[in-house]
Amino acid sequence: MTLPRLPALLIILLLVLTPVGAQETTNQPLGLETFARSPHLGINHISGIDIPYDEDRYRRALELGAGWNRWALYWHAVETADSEFAWESYDELVSADLDAGLQINAVLLGIPQFHRNGETIQDLYAPIFSDGTDEPGTGKPINPENPFARFVYAAVTRYMPGGTLARERRWQQERGIRVWEVWNEPDFEPFWSGGVDDYTRMLKVAYLVIKQTDPNAMVMFGGLLYPTHRNWLAEVMRVIASDPMHETHNWYFDAVGVHSYTDAWRSGWLTLYVRQTMIEFGIMRPIWLNESGATVWDDYPGATWLADRPRARANSVTLEEAANLFVQGAAWAFAEGAEVVFYFQLHDDCGNQPAGTDFPPNAEALCEGNQPCSGEAFGIYPNPPGAVCFSHHPHASSARPVAAAYQLVRDVFGTVPFSRRGVVDTRDYEGVVTITFSRPQTDERIVVLWNITHHPITLNYSAFDNQAELYSLDGIERIQANAGSYTLHLEPSETDRVPPDDGIIPNGGAPLILIEHLQRTESVNLQVLTYVRPPSDAIAPTPTPIPQVRITSEELYARVSASPTGAIFTAVEYVRLRTAPSTETGSVVGQLTPNASAPILGILTDGSWVQLETSNGTVWAAAFLGVIQGDTSHIPVLAPPPEPTDTP
Repeated sequence: MTLPRLPALLIILLLVLTPVGAQETTNQPLGLETFARSPHLGINHISGIDIPYDEDRYRRALELGAGWNRWALYWHAVETADSEFAWESYDELVSADLDAGLQINAVLLGIPQFHRNGETIQDLYAPIFSDGTDEPGTGKPINPENPFARFVYAAVTRYMPGGTLARERRWQQERGIRVWEVWNEPDFEPFWSGGVDDYTRMLKVAYLVIKQTDPNAMVMFGGLLYPTHRNWLAEVMRVIASDPMHETHNWYFDAVGVHSYTDAWRSGWLTLYVRQTMIEFGIMRPIWLNESGATVWDDYPGATWLADRPRARANSVTLEEAANLFVQGAAWAFAEGAEVVFYFQLHDDCGNQPAGTDFPPNAEALCEGNQPCSGEAFGIYPNPPGAVCFSHHPHASSARPVAAAYQLVRDVFGTVPFSRRGVVDTRDYEGVVTITFSRPQTDERIVVLWNITHHPITLNYSAFDNQAELYSLDGIERIQANAGSYTLHLEPSETDRVPPDDGIIPNGGAPLILIEHLQRTESVNLQVLTYVRPPSDAIAPTPTPIPQVRITSEELYARVSASPTGAIFTAVEYVRLRTAPSTETGSVVGQLTPNASAPILGILTDGSWVQLETSNGTVWAAAFLGVIQGDTSHIPVLAPPPEPTDTP
């Protein structure tokens, strides 16, 4: 999904009308200190330089529980002439966000026309530093001949904690921007068509400049949309791997953003896909789902007249579906290890349509003559009266059902630490998805459940305690166990969207969340299954640790004894099993789950891949994804198989 493009006239007006040289923050929302701000939840476009300051917008976002705001810092909006920067409108935006207690995910985006070279950036490959090298060093100035490096340096020095704006306004030491995302959806051509190599160079330039300027900053790989089957992250990482500086400089990114719309399952799948891609390269970084949601069709400015034409609204959902989708998508994403989940977006604003796009509700007749008659209703709230776009909602600024869904996710996952991953089950209870998390501080289990059929399901769900709290979009109730189980009523999926015929689980009906206290032993067992999230800051740039193997000595002995070589390979991550020892030529035929083992048949001479005997046949696994146990002296050492002669 695209971030809104900034209208050129509005940029000029903002730059002209914003006071210059303000020495203290002027926007002071009242009572905002009373709200809890979740470090795991964000909303796109709570504010922006193309959105006039509105205390009510901040209040709505904070009532929901958002801890993060995400918006684009447009290069072409601040560098108005070569080497001339106008920061005033962004100064007020940053100040207002920080006054509201929000953390900022700032996206470095856009190219001034005078720094453009076709589809890419002029002089992007010029040395980053003034000594003619790309090697950072204490006190090294930025090369003025590299315009992108110069822009990144100017932005970070202005808005980092202790930066220029902080000194001008006498802010506290920690106040400023710490998360810098390098572009938005670089794998989507409407945003970036400069190719893999130039994006890799842009990422490297940004990383080295940011880290030299603010070593505590997080540099995020631009949020990936995955609009095709192309693994854009892997392509960039292959280029990075050939750079002799990449290991010294953390592969030039501290985290990865992903974007998922309309399909809740895809939020988890993309998180897993990105994590597995990094695992293949031997690294691990935090993953943020920093855009998610869906546009609705059954509320203005959506195409409300399409009730009987589902194919014409294939990528839109109903108000109720959007609410269910957010809870389910957040559960999928957290289950696969996402650190932070964002909803796109607070209000409808203009979406991807130009400023001034407006029409009355149910305006199908306006479609004639290529006139706009519907818009993108992504917002948790519709627009207020007098908005630049879509200003005719009959209940302006009223909360849509997704507001309750956001608050539900806040109540369960917002502030109390929970497990770094979840246990997904789609088989034990037919027609029901369950995702289970642990909450170590209180010895609780959290189970998110929903029905993926078109008929209601009454489920007897196994209990560990006599009672539990049951959360839904309607509120919270305390329920009692009967004969060792809870009776749960799961509403059917009401969607008329046709799910893809590939085994992917579609969105379901209204979710329930069961929270139950566990005995200590049961709690520890669940924590082992879900890999406990360390109580660290959500933006900590250090790589997420790979969990250690947890099997008993008796089980280890049994597994080793069953191996023909006396050695086994035990997974510490989800391990892809391949037909050949290569991510390029080896097709994936299965996987090992964490703590699962397989007998070793051989190992490559360099120790990089192991050959295993599994139910999928004789397969290969990357050695760094697990541990070798048993008697290694009898493992046959194998030469790599010959490369295929034909290019696939």
